[in-house]
Amino acid sequence: MEDEKKEPSPGADAALDPVKKMEEELKDYKDKYLRLLAETDNLRKRLQKEKQEMTRFAIENIIGEILAPIDNLENALKFTGQMSPETQSWAMGFQMILSQFKDVLNNHGIVAFHSEGTDFDPHKHEAVEIEETSDHPEGIVLQEFVRGYKSGDRTIRPARVKVSKKVSPQMNENNTTKQ
Repeated sequence: MEDEKKEPSPGADAALDPVKKMEEELKDYKDKYLRLLAETDNLRKRLQKEKQEMTRFAIENIIGEILAPIDNLENALKFTGQMSPETQSWAMGFQMILSQFKDVLNNHGIVAFHSEGTDFDPHKHEAVEIEETSDHPEGIVLQEFVRGYKSGDRTIRPARVKVSKKVSPQMNENNTTKQ
């Protein structure tokens, strides 16, 4: 009797087969459900991030358009010292308005950056003039015509600047022959 091993009867295999099949299907459905849940969560996060980016870009574009009038107001206020006392009192009011505009920019994380004396960076500067000089190394911002603004690492408006360039050898020869 010990030599006799119990082999499952064909009826028992038939009963286990549907149960195993259902367990496999259940496992597949659970796996699909969890994947779909993760995909939905990732989609929600991506859409939220895209919405924030679009809002930020919209704000930055509008502010970029407002910067030109702010520059014009700043430039106009530079000449108030030469005007009559009555005009100077008006200018003081405009200076307060300009300060309010700058506060709005700061509240949105938008700040002006200084360029003169720094290395030219094409991400932050727009070269509108190049001056050959031996007084400065090549690629240094010599003059800032229009101030640049940034929000975090992103440039809202590049500064328009004059950049130094090494004096060309032909220029040196012309200068030495004139002396």
